[in-house]
Amino acid sequence: MCTGKCSRFVAGSLYPLAVISIICNIILFFPGWSVKYAQDGSLTEEVKYMGGLIGGGLLVLTPALFIHLTGQRGCCANRCGMFLSIAFAALGVAGALYSLAVAALGLINGPYCKYAVLIWGTPFKDRSESYLNHRDWWGMCMEPKNVVEFNVGLFSTLLVVSALQLILCASQMINGLFGCLCGACVDKGPL
Repeated sequence: MCTGKCSRFVAGSLYPLAVISIICNIILFFPGWSVKYAQDGSLTEEVKYMGGLIGGGLLVLTPALFIHLTGQRGCCANRCGMFLSIAFAALGVAGALYSLAVAALGLINGPYCKYAVLIWGTPFKDRSESYLNHRDWWGMCMEPKNVVEFNVGLFSTLLVVSALQLILCASQMINGLFGCLCGACVDKGPL
């Protein structure tokens, strides 16, 4: 596979992953499928960091657009374009790492919820054992309803998506290096 085709494959794969990251982060703002908690500010701290929206979304979508253009025929499908794709892919790596870190923290710390009748907080944070290994602890969160499952599902999705984005952007950095040194090998068509 030539470097131009590889760039198009990487960009085509990054588009849906960026959209999934954005959607997951937006949904995390509505635990229990209610706007009430977002209005009250009763959200998990890691949701407010917007790792999926900023990191896995915008910081990955921007390089995906440029990388896609790099794989096309024309002014960007040259050594300079492939060199610039390395810098844009590095931006994508940074975004994916940010999203990965925020999602991992969201899973480790657990959700912000109402527990022990009237207390709002993060009951699973700073425990010696992980709540992920003890499903019977999940009932400790009384409000929002099923918030633990909600957060685990969405933060796990963000974790997997950002890991894939990280791999794709890192591979584009290597692909861009080869394209810069050897040329993009995009079919020029008839002269």
